[in-house]
Amino acid sequence: MMKFLSILSRYEAAEFSQLEAAELLGVGERTFRRWRQRYEDDGEAGLLDRRLGKVSSKRVPVDREAEIAALYRGRYSGFTAKHFHEHLVRDHQFAWGYTWTKTFLQSRGLLERAARRGAHRRKRPRRPLPGMMLHQDGSRHSWLAGQPALDLIVTLDDATSAVLSAFLVEEEGTASTFQALAEVFGRHGLPLSLYTDRGSHYFHTAEAGGKVDRACLTQVGRALDHLGVEHIAAYSPQARGRSERMFETLQDRLTKELALAEIVTLEAANAFLRDVYIPAHNARFAVKAEQEGSAFIAVPGIDLGEILCVQEERQVGNDNCVSFNRLKLQIPASPLRPHFVKARVKVRQYHDGTHAIFHGQRCLGRYDHKGAITQTRKAA
Repeated sequence: MMKFLSILSRYEAAEFSQLEAAELLGVGERTFRRWRQRYEDDGEAGLLDRRLGKVSSKRVPVDREAEIAALYRGRYSGFTAKHFHEHLVRDHQFAWGYTWTKTFLQSRGLLERAARRGAHRRKRPRRPLPGMMLHQDGSRHSWLAGQPALDLIVTLDDATSAVLSAFLVEEEGTASTFQALAEVFGRHGLPLSLYTDRGSHYFHTAEAGGKVDRACLTQVGRALDHLGVEHIAAYSPQARGRSERMFETLQDRLTKELALAEIVTLEAANAFLRDVYIPAHNARFAVKAEQEGSAFIAVPGIDLGEILCVQEERQVGNDNCVSFNRLKLQIPASPLRPHFVKARVKVRQYHDGTHAIFHGQRCLGRYDHKGAITQTRKAA
């Protein structure tokens, strides 16, 4: 007030122009003009903030505060402030901001303040184009309330963090890896590289925690090499920070969304993931790639199912059968030769548990998961 009165008196004495007086007060010329008029009309009282003593029109009503507290204590107990606020806006017609929601929950003791972050660590730059690098990993967790732990297999793009495939299985392994790769490669094409941990289904290692043996390929390594996709091994959890952070988000959000939807079976959970959660997750968390375009390579005319599968060589027995994983696979009659006894054949096991026997490029027969013939050589 004293500063304003001093500058006003000097302005009236023609020491300053109106613009110079406003600059000295740190306000615009129009504001200075309004203040001067209010002072002439009402004296010092005219310069008081007229909002004092009035309830803000932007304040959340008391009854809504009580409703929000009750919702968080009940249906949304344990949600993060951001996740809770998204449901308030979407499902409860809440029109106020996230910052208010977080501050309110903390002030009521419903949400703890986040611990102060440590020293900044520089992140690895993203690849500039989608398809240049994919991350694949599994996370074992109690995804379904009251059910045993399951593995969530996720494949995401490095450039955008978009989840390209996600499903629950009882146990992570070669079959789940091939299923995920078949989904992604069939829908988007072949990427330039795949980044994974050093799990035994991804790489052979001479000793636990050691370097991978590039000369001895696993089934996954053999398939990726056949397709020309570079397979990159991570040597620490920090190296896979992008997928590790993504799993932290999924373990917090997905479990609560599945519980809200009252889903308790594996099949229903996978349908929910495919049709509801992943599209919403990508809309919320995926980012735009640095460059326009795509590095995925189309693979028309290639049956990925015949590559992304377990392939093992066997010798046909004297009974014209092939032994494979405790199954006896009977080779059906063939016009090519009377029998295949002592011949070297390849057995292929697909991610759905079915099998096929190949002699060179010819399929001799296909079998279900129990070893029963489903197709003869001619039909195959």
